[in-house]
Amino acid sequence: MITIDGPAGSGKTTLAKELSSVLDSCYTIHMDDLYEGWDSTLNLKLTAKLKTILSNVKNGNRISFRPFDWVESKFASQVDVAAPKFLIIEGVGSGQSCVREFVSLSLWIEVSPDLGLERVIKRDGPLIAEFMPAFIVAQNAHFEKEATKKSADYRLSGQSTV
Repeated sequence: MITIDGPAGSGKTTLAKELSSVLDSCYTIHMDDLYEGWDSTLNLKLTAKLKTILSNVKNGNRISFRPFDWVESKFASQVDVAAPKFLIIEGVGSGQSCVREFVSLSLWIEVSPDLGLERVIKRDGPLIAEFMPAFIVAQNAHFEKEATKKSADYRLSGQSTV
């Protein structure tokens, strides 16, 4: 199990795609699918979901969760897949302390706040800009509380624009 955490716009999804393309029997969970809209992101409910998913994978069971549909603002159909050989969980909150006992490799990607915000708006559109200030405050408080960066096995730079 691999986690890829870091600030919004740092390149977590891009790295996850690259890793999953070279790993056999790999499945990626995006933290955006586990949040429950802007009002319910980095909270105890999210922590409980992560722990359940990772416990099930560790025990050789299935991955099962209902992803959040951001367009419709509701949960989508249930995802139910066999536990893979490699599981990547990427996104803000993936490296929190409650999951570390399950994780084989934890990665942190750093990016400057301005570049991260620029990438998020370019990727998700200008309408997301109104939600990002509060999310950035929440992510930074979460990272500080969880010591996410300090606890990562490897710290990478997401500054490159290439």
